[in-house]
Amino acid sequence: MIRATTFAALAASVHLTFAGVAAAQAEYPVRPIRLLVPQTTGSSTDTVSRVLFPKMGELLGQQIVIDNRTGAGGIIASGIVAHAEPDGYTLLCGATPSQVIGPQLYPKSLTYDNTKAFAAIGKFAVTNNVLIANLKTPFTSVKDLIAHARDNPGKLNWGNAGAGFQSHLASVLFTHLAKIDVLHVSYKGAGPMVTGVISGESQVTLGPAPAWMVHVQAGRARALAMAGAKRSVLWPELPTIVESGLPGFVSDGWIGLMAPRGISKPVHNKLYGALVKAMDDPATVERLKRAGAEPSVAPSAEFTALIASDWKSFGEAIKIAGLKPQ
Repeated sequence: MIRATTFAALAASVHLTFAGVAAAQAEYPVRPIRLLVPQTTGSSTDTVSRVLFPKMGELLGQQIVIDNRTGAGGIIASGIVAHAEPDGYTLLCGATPSQVIGPQLYPKSLTYDNTKAFAAIGKFAVTNNVLIANLKTPFTSVKDLIAHARDNPGKLNWGNAGAGFQSHLASVLFTHLAKIDVLHVSYKGAGPMVTGVISGESQVTLGPAPAWMVHVQAGRARALAMAGAKRSVLWPELPTIVESGLPGFVSDGWIGLMAPRGISKPVHNKLYGALVKAMDDPATVERLKRAGAEPSVAPSAEFTALIASDWKSFGEAIKIAGLKPQ
């Protein structure tokens, strides 16, 4: 028989447990936060992360430690976060490659449901793709490039950061719409791809602006056009690819903060609040722009809708590229 005093003790225990959880959430964070970045050091996602998250850590009162984990199109880093405790101490710097492309290319490697495993805290940047040419190429516009490729079928080396990467799929979509025949050259990452185009081993690429802005500004490569729906505030002098003569071509990426699904509302709100405050800091915004990322904050619902929309559009690009899910 259970006595009334036992019920009272149980009730008190439950009350103390919930009180402890609430207190922990209110005090969050009380230790350093681990941020998984699914790309290599020096990549666009990594570069932008090292601008924003130190400021966020300063606002939260704890260091945000960046942990670069590459492989399988971002699935390795994403998997670590998907299976982590949803307490706010293991986060993901999600981006188009890791949340939209990788899961569709490597479904057999997934150990989590990509549509249910994450809470989208907030988007904070757009990484516009930019069409880049080697300085020794004869073309200076999109129309020139298309005309040159049509006059020289199969002779233009078009570099990308690797099969299935954002730069690869954007390039395949461009060449498909432009009806041109080129040789798509896949490198092992953004760094080797940049080196390959600057050296002339490849003549053209279409990839995230953060990987190219410094090189264009230093006169090591030529920017022809931006791939966004409208002109970028970073390079307002550059036309879009659409207005340059290729109707229907829009391709850009995004970067945002994600957490394991199940994160509490108070912790979620504290993280998003710190993100917004960091993005209100003029020095942080200016550094993001210098890194080639266009500041663009979106809350959870809008961010989640963007991921769903991009899942569909990049899925189509994967089919056009003829890539087989592995």
